[in-house]
Amino acid sequence: MASLYRHQSANVRKTWLFVSMFFVFLILLGWVFSRVYGNPTILYFFVFFSVILNIFSYWFSDRIVLKLHRAKPVTRQEYFDLWNATENLSITAGLPQPKLYVIDDPAPNAFATGRNKEHAVVAVTTGLLRILDKTELEGVISHELSHIGNRDMLLSTIVVVLVGFVTLLSDFFLRTARWGGGRSSRGNQIQVIFLLVGIILAILSPLIATLIQLAISRKREFLADASGALLTRYPEGLANALRKISAAGISMRTANHATAHLFIANPFGQTARLVGKFFMTHPPVEERIAALLESQT
Repeated sequence: MASLYRHQSANVRKTWLFVSMFFVFLILLGWVFSRVYGNPTILYFFVFFSVILNIFSYWFSDRIVLKLHRAKPVTRQEYFDLWNATENLSITAGLPQPKLYVIDDPAPNAFATGRNKEHAVVAVTTGLLRILDKTELEGVISHELSHIGNRDMLLSTIVVVLVGFVTLLSDFFLRTARWGGGRSSRGNQIQVIFLLVGIILAILSPLIATLIQLAISRKREFLADASGALLTRYPEGLANALRKISAAGISMRTANHATAHLFIANPFGQTARLVGKFFMTHPPVEERIAALLESQT
């Protein structure tokens, strides 16, 4: 149990460290452009914007994720088996029951989001509900509830907004460079600086996203698998669910590199298998299944 509490505390520390680093990055960017333009007001704007963006990420990043994947809230009457499994497992785990959402997508997958256990959400696809039996569905829900209990969600969800913002920055700088900075030599210098910053951000954005996701660590998936298996007392349920999800090999319609790390399995399906192991957002399914089955011996 002590290791679980250490993991929870580590996730909280990682969240604040990451948010602080992003805050410093934006202020540094503001300082650079305030010097380029000789206008200190730009730095003040970036400081203000950094504060607002981090507050926004904390309070609204979960809603953004749900919108990105077109998730819809459900009731007990609509999806009784899903609701019942979540309710029973939440009681067993000692957690408030999260809100339930369903994504109309044939690719089987699921994720948890929210800033804390009192404001948690579990979303599953219609494809997942279609192919899993009761014990397999319980295995997936227990995995997602473990993310909630382990406090993985806040860090994982904030990443979506901040990584997305880096991508928007790169696009902004590239577009600004095309507009031109005027006919003066100073304008040409500004145009060149914008162009260079845009090119660097455009090149680094995918790498930044991947490195951030790796910083969150694939180990959290192994921990959530193990915690979920303890919750249901039936590791084979989750193992069988992972087999079916992997075998489907379908990419989600709303698959997004910024949110890929949130899901129980890579939302890009077969295409994810072409990526080197080091850059995968999830551990190989075979390794996860082996770890689950070893836990019962």
